[in-house]
Amino acid sequence: MIYIMLAILIVTIAFFVWGKFTPDIVALLSMITLYLTGILDAPETLSGFSNPTVIMIAALFIIGEGIAQTGWTAMAGKKFVEWAGNSVPKLLVIVTLGAGVLSGFVSNTGTVATLMPLTISSAWSIGTLPSKFLIPIAFGSNTGGLLTLTGTPPNIIVSNALIDSGFKGFSFFEFALIGLPLLIITLVYFRYVGYKLLPKNKTNNKPVNIESTLYHWIDAYKIDDGYYRLRIRSLSPLINTPIKQWNFESDFDVAILRLKRRHPKVLKKIPAFEEFPDGDTELRYHDIITVKGDAAAINKLMITFRLGLLPLEPSVDELKHNLINQEVGMTEVIVSPNSALVGRQYTLGEYFKRYSIQLLAASRNNKPIEEKTITVKPGDTFVIRGTWHDIEALKKQYENLIIIGSPEGMAKNVAKLSGKSYIALGSLLLMIVLMVFHIVPGSIAALISAGIILLTGCVPIEKAYKGISWTSVVMIAAMIPMGIALQKTGTAKVIANGLVSYLGAIHPILLLAGIFILTTTFSQFINNSATAVLMAPIALLAAHSLNLSPKPFMIIVAISASTAFLTPIGTTTNAMVMTAGGYKFMNYLKVGAPLLLLLCIISLLLVPLFWPF
Repeated sequence: MIYIMLAILIVTIAFFVWGKFTPDIVALLSMITLYLTGILDAPETLSGFSNPTVIMIAALFIIGEGIAQTGWTAMAGKKFVEWAGNSVPKLLVIVTLGAGVLSGFVSNTGTVATLMPLTISSAWSIGTLPSKFLIPIAFGSNTGGLLTLTGTPPNIIVSNALIDSGFKGFSFFEFALIGLPLLIITLVYFRYVGYKLLPKNKTNNKPVNIESTLYHWIDAYKIDDGYYRLRIRSLSPLINTPIKQWNFESDFDVAILRLKRRHPKVLKKIPAFEEFPDGDTELRYHDIITVKGDAAAINKLMITFRLGLLPLEPSVDELKHNLINQEVGMTEVIVSPNSALVGRQYTLGEYFKRYSIQLLAASRNNKPIEEKTITVKPGDTFVIRGTWHDIEALKKQYENLIIIGSPEGMAKNVAKLSGKSYIALGSLLLMIVLMVFHIVPGSIAALISAGIILLTGCVPIEKAYKGISWTSVVMIAAMIPMGIALQKTGTAKVIANGLVSYLGAIHPILLLAGIFILTTTFSQFINNSATAVLMAPIALLAAHSLNLSPKPFMIIVAISASTAFLTPIGTTTNAMVMTAGGYKFMNYLKVGAPLLLLLCIISLLLVPLFWPF
């Protein structure tokens, strides 16, 4: 049975390395094979899908999505780049440190996805190349995952493996004892050595972020023309009247885009913002209305209704601050020849309840349309405004309406906080408190936090499910039976005995080194979670056979599973930066090998000090 088990293990690893099939498919095939060969029974085969580790990791994806959707990661990423100024070394240290710190609380993938466009943009702006920064972000996020229990799945896997074996698991910040020194070593390495080894690859990947997109819209659509903010003064006849009473569109040729409440008595009863005011919306004293119209129309409006004109910020800042937030955004659409909208008439600035969007500007043949009322023609492009959810839904409603870019991606890059931002952050902090003080098990703490984020609408249900990396979740669930099979057949014991006989008999440090090398070798080619699942039972048995504490061995498994520095396929983060940085396979090997050696040596020196044998 051991030989069959070894054959299944080797073939599984070979399929992971081959990459022909996705990791979850490989793991599922491996799981089914273990059942068909009689190694595992049905309950053992399916045990991974009810494992607390899998449930906790799925919940963490939702929490990470909540932090991203409510603006925290975008704001943090933007601050990191602002602090760097025009200094290349400072930018390198800040983005690497930022990636490390963020990945301790947000998924590594989410961290890199947030920082990558900001870093690329900043690199171009200070006259250097993105290829000098992107590998440091990927490696920094991998190392920073070792700061907390939930920083990366291998940490959770080894901790739960300890608990399942009757030992005490790791506390939430216990990993920081080794994670913080390793992150510091990574920073120093890239600042003085790694930077020189990174290539100078010229790439055509200046990112389209919100600022550059708004600049494009201003230039192409003249979207900032006729854009004003007016305050309703105390003697205005508009006070306590509905918008429809005044016929702003027909009588004044002015469209009301947004309304902000400022009167303290009013704020107690109604929301501070009316993002899409309609005819029934009542105007109140001290309200600020965002309007669009030509100068003559605005002057007439101000005189007629005794309104005050508020100063405008620079065009991009004004648009971004007043028309875009975590819930409401803007995007560009193209009308195809077969669209149902062709031939219809629409008014700029009008809000259409049927489509749940507001029409801000239009362009035809690359020239802005200045007429107020537009008859739609094929090829017309529009800038629309609506909730991010409604903009996404517009794709499904109209097959022949092309939405340019990713509204969902833009929403995550809005560095503006709202009430829901603080709810999401509070949920994350609540989870940490529950886990630090062992009030409830880790999986329950994560579920509570994820539940709060979902129930309060920080992330819509459909986006929450999209935010979960189901490939990772299914793969981990399907690989857990492999760990059971390794123990059940005695294969893990054979491998552990081999390590103990050749290395452990000499010194426990050499056994730690052997586990590190074996684990990091696997992690270069297969998912770090799968690597941790494979190596955890082997490390436990090796420690048990020598009557040593299992904790240092499990920490080594977690560390080495997160050191996939030699290949672009070892982790998702490595693969994410490959194209953006124009990297080749040898770039990872050249930059990653010295760092891997450094982290191995430091780990072997510090782990026994913090977790004695």
